[in-house]
Amino acid sequence: MPRVCVFCGSADGSRPSYAKAARDLGAAIASRGWGLVYGGRSCGIMAAVADAALAAGGEAIGVVPDLLAGPGEVHPGLTEVRVVRTMHERKATMESLSDAFVALPGGIGTLDEWFEALSWSALGIHGKPVGLLDVDGYFERLVAFLDHAEAEGFVPPEVRGRVIVEKCPERLMDSLVVPRPD
Repeated sequence: MPRVCVFCGSADGSRPSYAKAARDLGAAIASRGWGLVYGGRSCGIMAAVADAALAAGGEAIGVVPDLLAGPGEVHPGLTEVRVVRTMHERKATMESLSDAFVALPGGIGTLDEWFEALSWSALGIHGKPVGLLDVDGYFERLVAFLDHAEAEGFVPPEVRGRVIVEKCPERLMDSLVVPRPD
């Protein structure tokens, strides 16, 4: 089964549209028969994406470093929970379980994980799609920065071209070229 790794916030953010987009994305992943891989927490838009995937009959795998796996912190209804030792191990485990990477709105951790997935793609460590769900323009400045970094010669055009940006969860899912198992 193809799986999409979703990086997102453990907070709700300031707009209800963030949680709605997370729910829509979780449902879109499950409706395709794909699995969700995410940070495993039971809060913020992390919980919203997992709840929606599970409610739509999908698989949801949480990958949680032990420092964030305290009582009540891990989503209780997940298909599978993998507790790892470090954040580095979390990212490596998420990469090994996933066929594509998507970021929803989030903070520093979300950006760290998403940029590492993009960096690994640029280095040829994986050839998996990397996307952004640009909810209410949340990632507009990040996309502008990537365009600027390309124009300044620091991001090759082929790397910048790997970043899929959509405002609609369904269109983003349609844009991901995810390998199908034989």
